[in-house]
Amino acid sequence: MVSVGSTDQVLADEARLGDYIALLKPRVMSLVVFTAAVGMAMAPANQHPFLALIALACIAVGAGASGALNMWYDADIDAVMSRTANRPVPRGRIKPHDALAFGVTLSAFSVAFLGLVANWLAAGLLAFTIFFYVVIYTMWLKRFTPQNIVIGGAAGAFPPMVGWAAMTGQVGLDAWIMFAIIFMWTPPHFWALALYKTGDYAAAGIPMLPNVAGSRVTRTHILVYSVLLAIVSLAPLATGLAGWLYGAVAVGMGIPMIVLAAKLSRQPEGAPMKRTARRLFVLSLFYLFAVFGALLADRVLTLNIGIL
Repeated sequence: MVSVGSTDQVLADEARLGDYIALLKPRVMSLVVFTAAVGMAMAPANQHPFLALIALACIAVGAGASGALNMWYDADIDAVMSRTANRPVPRGRIKPHDALAFGVTLSAFSVAFLGLVANWLAAGLLAFTIFFYVVIYTMWLKRFTPQNIVIGGAAGAFPPMVGWAAMTGQVGLDAWIMFAIIFMWTPPHFWALALYKTGDYAAAGIPMLPNVAGSRVTRTHILVYSVLLAIVSLAPLATGLAGWLYGAVAVGMGIPMIVLAAKLSRQPEGAPMKRTARRLFVLSLFYLFAVFGALLADRVLTLNIGIL
């Protein structure tokens, strides 16, 4: 029979485990793992499945380490933003130095283990990705320039390159194309979020583009990047990385992105505009999963069925 005191302790331990899981930013990690896995699947190499799975786990751990270090450094601004105020560090459930130690430990482990099970180019790219996200983006760009998302978007675009390198020991043109798709996707995705969260960013003192240049300029930028994204997303067809199935999905997702971005650019300030921005943000999430999922499906059909 479990006493009341021991039950409380179990609940406390479970909450603490949940806090450490939250520190890894599992939703962001899932996107990193997915795009890295697609990069591995598209690479022209045959790595042992078990080693490939371990390499993917290392990339996931590296992504989680980046999230932990981001939450450690951003605890002050997270505390004043509604969507981040309940994170474990600003809420006091995890001490800042514990989050720092956790992130550094996971970073070192993920990079070293990836180098051992795959190759040191992939490990070096993973280390650079963590450095870029934590130091270049979190510590510098995010707080000092409205171009934080544009330049900082490289951090989220590296995972398919890391996956590709883990399989091949090199980085080819097609890996750079997958990088470019995510890089172009990042600004409209996060600027759409920033349009209906301007109060949060203003309270935190973060110079997001809507807070610095205004809503109309931001919406014009979103439209331009949405068009560029649709164009870049067709590059896999030009290089032979993917076929008609991927092309159909890329076009089928790119057109609604452009149409919604164009609608957003024409709307006056107000609640309807913010609702459109939120719709664009949600659509952009589906866009990236759909496009990378189509890459994977195209490759599976090509290799195993031979009908494309």
